[in-house]
Amino acid sequence: MNFDKNVFSQGQTLFTQNEFNEELAKAKAEIMAIAINTTRQAIFIEREACAELCMQLADQEDEGVTATALRDAATAIINRIPAQRQ
Repeated sequence: MNFDKNVFSQGQTLFTQNEFNEELAKAKAEIMAIAINTTRQAIFIEREACAELCMQLADQEDEGVTATALRDAATAIINRIPAQRQ
């Protein structure tokens, strides 16, 4: 990068408003990307916990319609967004 900067006699660099705006936009984009990724991970973790809870409830039931429905619900929850599975 070849910036057109003014340098003070104390060695401080002064950036142009456009340079500042560009770097600020990059920082905001990085923060948003991290926030989105973190939110996706949190949702997936919660989804897995819900599925596990359904499975535990199914295990407490006698085999039958209710247990099958709970297991089916757990499978549907965990497979909601397969691309997130690791």
